[in-house]
Formats: sequence, structure tokens, C-alpha cells
Amino acid sequence: MIPWDTPAVDFGRTATDYARHRPGFPPAFFDRLESDGLVAPGQRLLDIGTGTLARGFAERGVSVVGLDPSARMLAEAEALARADGLSVEWVRASAEETGVSDQAFDLVSAGQCWHWFDRARAAVECRRVLRTAGRILIAYFSYLPEPGSCSEATEKLILRHNPAWSMAGSDGRYPRWSDDLHGANFVGVETFEFELPVTFSHEGWRGRFRACNGVLALAPEKMDAFDSELRRLLESRFPEPIVARHRVFAIVGTKP
Repeated sequence: MIPWDTPAVDFGRTATDYARHRPGFPPAFFDRLESDGLVAPGQRLLDIGTGTLARGFAERGVSVVGLDPSARMLAEAEALARADGLSVEWVRASAEETGVSDQAFDLVSAGQCWHWFDRARAAVECRRVLRTAGRILIAYFSYLPEPGSCSEATEKLILRHNPAWSMAGSDGRYPRWSDDLHGANFVGVETFEFELPVTFSHEGWRGRFRACNGVLALAPEKMDAFDSELRRLLESRFPEPIVARHRVFAIVGTKP
């Protein structure tokens, strides 16, 4: 079991790389939510630890509030939404204390971020802000470090620079977080998953990993050393384009 209870990382340090190079949730993910009846135009949604989910839902006619504790992450998210002509309301607050009204939302989403929260408190807060029969969605879109892959080689490089990094080797599945929803009295808790390839340039792959928590934990000069070594690794072993398998994994629960 991978230990996820680690100190929070300030993604604001690399907000630009995160916005430009971390792959957003794919269209197939939103198609699945629509076909399952979780998402429909006109719904009101709160996206905690906000990012690509907020924009993806806004594209589909959902009224979105994006919430994050980092001013820099909010600024990057707002800039991307504005460039795409999307309307999203942005709020600076934590997932555990959102400051929004009771029963104000049809859906709460958390993309790529649930492990950073005080999960029990966040689950209770999500239940508070949801209307009756509202849904909570915890979702991840994770590269798979398959043997011989660029993903595996990159993780090994991160571990050489940061041996304390605890998140290597994940298969992108987090079923035990269903317990957080059960603990907050959500019902009908279910999971779904699927895989697909994602293509990167060398520049995109390096930017994606400059926005990795295992790299962000390094001092700035050590981050630069990692990035230089990753560039050499890619040039010597992994020609463009890099095609990396990714897994979508999601947990859905309902407020009774």
C-alpha cells in the first residue's frame, strides 16, 4: 500500500508547468459522466483542488465554481479558462473549509487532489455543500509506470534525486478512498476505470514532471539538476513522441 499521508506540496511553485503540461482529463472521461447521468448542462458544480475538471465541465454547459488554496494555481486556471472563452467562478479556500453555502451544488468534483486533503473532513464538507441526491466525484488520470516504459525510467530518476518520494509505482487505482465517502454517509458508492494512451513531446514530458510532487519537494537547484538529467535520458533512450499509457480511475457517491 502506498502511503499517501505526506506533507502538502505547493504546486503554486510550478503553476505554469502544471497548467501547460499536466494532461487534463480526456473527452472520454466527460462522455462517460454524461452517459451515466452524472453531468448535464445547467447543473451547479464545485470543483475542489481546481484545475482541468473545472474547464471540462464548463465546456459542457455546467455552472462551475473552482476552488483552490493556491492563488497562483487559481490565476493559471483562470487564464486558461479565459483563453478558452469559458465562464468559471474562482474561489480561494480549502477543501475542508470551503466557505460556500449549505446545499448549494448538484455535484462536487476533486481531480488529482484527494490525497492532499484531510480526507475525512473534506468528505463531510462535500456532503454539507451538496443538495439532496447530489453527487461527489473523486477522479484521477495517472500515467502507468509499466516495465521498460519512459514512465518507469522517469520514476527511477525521481527516486535517485528524492529517495523519500512515496508515490512511485502506483497503478492509478485508489479504492480505499471509498471508505472516506462511506464515513461521511454517502450512499451508492461505486468506481469505474479505463485506460488510454497520451502522447508527449520531450518538452511536454519534462514540464509534466517538473509539476510532479516528487520533484517539487526538491530545492530549486536540485529541481534544475533533475530536469537536466531527464532531458539527457529522453534524448538517449526515448525518442519523440513519447506515448504513455494512462488510467482514469473515479469514485462516485450520492448524498442521501
